[in-house]
Amino acid sequence: MSNRFDKLFKDHDKKVFMPFFTLGDPNFDESLHIISAAIDSGVEAIELGFPFSDPIADGPTNQRSMERALKSGMTFDRCIEMLSIIRQKYPDIAIGLLIYYNLLFKQGESAYQKLQSVGIDGVVCADLPLEESKEHETLLKKYNIGAVQMVAPNSSDERVKQLASHSSAFNYVLSGFGTTGAKSEIAPQTIARIKHVRALIDQPMVVGFGISKPEHVHAVWQAGGNAAIVGSYFTSLIEQHLDDTKIAAEKIRRFIKVLK
Repeated sequence: MSNRFDKLFKDHDKKVFMPFFTLGDPNFDESLHIISAAIDSGVEAIELGFPFSDPIADGPTNQRSMERALKSGMTFDRCIEMLSIIRQKYPDIAIGLLIYYNLLFKQGESAYQKLQSVGIDGVVCADLPLEESKEHETLLKKYNIGAVQMVAPNSSDERVKQLASHSSAFNYVLSGFGTTGAKSEIAPQTIARIKHVRALIDQPMVVGFGISKPEHVHAVWQAGGNAAIVGSYFTSLIEQHLDDTKIAAEKIRRFIKVLK
């Protein structure tokens, strides 16, 4: 099957909302319920993260999320199992994966085979620089999985174009410096940066890190971003309602409905 992100962003003016969740937070069943609730609210794409012990690109909120998932018994293969259930239930949704490269490197080519088998459309490794990603890109291409490169706030124009030439699913534009984490406001320099990158590249552009309100998402769309990712805010809702994650799921539904 052709890459779902290609289909999703065939219209260059398409505006998409992508929620992010750590697979298995706080446990397998409740995580699956929360993710399903978000998709059922009408999203066309989603970003999902494999829990990892040393998530260097993630702030405290997502770090704790990954710790909960790991403590609940999530492993690479349990994540694959969950992804398989999601894909069978939602065959058309575009799924992007945020994963730390050690998890792929340790398993080797079989990891990419597993990702293909559950219909992953794009992969970003937050800790893998472009100069070290030749083997990774080769295996993604072999298994028809889209490559995603991260564009930093201080990437030069030349670097932005170089990264874009190596992205086959979409370009992941960071909204600011630092790690993931909800922010109260979206900075003017972030909007200016999105507009600047948009002028440099034609490929789909997804903006993430620090986006936490519907008005942030709209600002990203208006600045030229094709999609916006909200992750840490949703993770914080899960953390606040660990005794009843159905409440978190309902708040996530409401957030998405406000956007729609």
